[in-house]
Amino acid sequence: MPIKTKAQLTNAVERILSAAGADDANAARVAHALALSDLSGIATHGVQHVPGYVQSIRAGEVLPAAKPSIVSESDTTALVTGNWSFGFVAAGYGLDLAIDKARSRGMSTVCVVQCNHIGRLGEYAEIAADNGMISMTWASGYGKLKPVAVPYGGSKPLLSTNPIAIGAPAGDGPPMTLDYATTSIAQSKAMIAMREGKELPPGLIIDRDGSPAVNPKDLLEGNAWLLPFGGHKGSALMLACEALGRLLSGSDAYAEPLRGGVGMKFQGVTFVLLRADLFQPLESFTRSMNDLQEQVRAIPPAPGFDEVVVPGDLEARARADRSANGIPVPDEVWASLVQTAESLGITL
Repeated sequence: MPIKTKAQLTNAVERILSAAGADDANAARVAHALALSDLSGIATHGVQHVPGYVQSIRAGEVLPAAKPSIVSESDTTALVTGNWSFGFVAAGYGLDLAIDKARSRGMSTVCVVQCNHIGRLGEYAEIAADNGMISMTWASGYGKLKPVAVPYGGSKPLLSTNPIAIGAPAGDGPPMTLDYATTSIAQSKAMIAMREGKELPPGLIIDRDGSPAVNPKDLLEGNAWLLPFGGHKGSALMLACEALGRLLSGSDAYAEPLRGGVGMKFQGVTFVLLRADLFQPLESFTRSMNDLQEQVRAIPPAPGFDEVVVPGDLEARARADRSANGIPVPDEVWASLVQTAESLGITL
């Protein structure tokens, strides 16, 4: 298994995307985000996606040199179109706009439409926290054409993974950042399980008859469906995410026949930001947040657990370890990058 630095992965992805038609800024933005995911230990949202992005560019679903723009805005809100650029570019632009508005007005809401895969939502929570912001990110619309997730108690799919992220700054320590799909797992984890020849744990998917299933291939080939996490609670949160992402943004009205592909054509992303110093100095909030984190970590672990952690701890540890020791890249993933590069006339 190759061991790469973040810089090496970033460079490889930049070169591939540039050869596929991306301009320097767009290629750099996507490459940074993907390599950062692998550095953070989140391989599901890392460089394994590059061959798929190149395929989407060739199909005309992604316009690799396009730039986002503002459709409408007020002092505290905005609707942004990605103009079918990379999702990372569109969402990054929308988040930066939301940060600027919240910085001057205390809070903001920015929706993004006409964009492709935006990657790891936790990255946006981390960026907002670094700017002294509490953030919520809601992304949905992926199941409009090809639903993969059943509502609680159902046997047929209606929605999709509908991920959410929430973050808050915490002073000297890493921010608290939660980021997860409202389904039992993200589809990318099924991809990894299939690549590794593993079954999924019971209770994550059901087959077309509504019976428990464990084969990730069934899910990826459309013969099984994802369950919501946490039963009825996850199912309700999945619906809330659909309302706050796709419905609030009005993304259905911005769908175009040739763009976005099956999964991203109706995607709507909503950023809700609040300045952490709205009601007290920022230092007071972050100190309190840090104290809360330390209280959580100080709780004695239950039998079967080594420790109690705060959301974001594991990613921060992975970044520290992999910055020092390198990022392990599965052989199949590196081979797919090499093959994609060669198809574009470059050598990694």
